[in-house]
Amino acid sequence: MSAAAKAPHDPRPLIGEPLSLDLLNTRWMQDGVRQDLLTGTEGLAVWLAANGLDGDGAGAFAADGPTLEHLLHARDALASLVDTPEDPAGIARVDKVLRHGRIRATLTAAGPGEEPEFKDPSWGPAWLAARDYLRLLAAARDRIRGCAHESCVLHFFDTSRNGTRRWCSMAACGNRAKASRHYARSRET
Repeated sequence: MSAAAKAPHDPRPLIGEPLSLDLLNTRWMQDGVRQDLLTGTEGLAVWLAANGLDGDGAGAFAADGPTLEHLLHARDALASLVDTPEDPAGIARVDKVLRHGRIRATLTAAGPGEEPEFKDPSWGPAWLAARDYLRLLAAARDRIRGCAHESCVLHFFDTSRNGTRRWCSMAACGNRAKASRHYARSRET
């Protein structure tokens, strides 16, 4: 995408989470109806742009059918694992995605580094999301959370100091829960 081109609008209520959770958050609830950003390549283009995986050059991927198919496979694999981390079938599904890429160690004038490599670039975004999930597991498995609101399907990585975040967004789900509790108390009196 050129610098002059405007990034496509991202309609999701929660953005900016780590790549793996951002992929899971391409499905959300709005007014009681499940929404899905990844129903076609247009939504894929939005997701790629939101995560800096579009454009020209290294680390850019095409918003095409094969990339979408592989990304949906990775999303389903991560979804099966995020709420049931010990599920052998979920582990196998994520591992299958991880087989499509690898990390190559590099040395440049700036120092040591790592670079992902893919035999088929259409697996790139899916592999990067699965690899990011491994990074989150290694960093703090217990901080990968689903929103505590009963009708919310979003996930987040709790970066709060004391690790007690419960809501995907205090302004949305947290506020709805507080309003529901207030309403229930006012009905009791």
